[in-house]
Amino acid sequence: MNKSYPALVLAFVLAAALFAAESPAAGPHAGEQKRNISTLTAGDVAELMAGGGWGLAKPAELNGYPGPRHVLDLAGELGLDDKQRAAVAAVFASMNAEARRAGAAYVEAEHALDQAFRSGRIDGETLAERVAETGRLRDRLRRIHLAAHLETAPILTPEQRHLYQRLRGHQAGQDGGGDRHPHSGGRH
Repeated sequence: MNKSYPALVLAFVLAAALFAAESPAAGPHAGEQKRNISTLTAGDVAELMAGGGWGLAKPAELNGYPGPRHVLDLAGELGLDDKQRAAVAAVFASMNAEARRAGAAYVEAEHALDQAFRSGRIDGETLAERVAETGRLRDRLRRIHLAAHLETAPILTPEQRHLYQRLRGHQAGQDGGGDRHPHSGGRH
């Protein structure tokens, strides 16, 4: 080993420590205290208010249960017939209306939790109530989105579901694009 290597490492460590000491500390939440709701970005709020999925349906999406919004977006590539398109559109409309209401309620519950802390007058009972409410509403929102995937899957043929998985990039490492479970038999 080169005799100057330890001295070089020590010099680097000292320089890094000196730089860190002179730099203003930026914590992991720097700037987030300016958010209207500390746990949600403006983009999160917009997506929730619009009935967006917010990533809540990934267990379905990544395991062969197509989402209605994405199916409608890919209707041409999937070769949906008019009956399929109408059925998926109905699932989407119902899901979106419910998700908008649930999303707004969830955003409001997160805001109430935030406000309870901002007021400086939160106690254990209020904390338990607010956390339970945000959890209940998030669960409801997730069920709404996952249920829409369950409703959409049987509208498509196994071939369309396979193509959907490929078009959405979910096939890597799968043996049939999600057609490996008993619910892939096309329309029920």
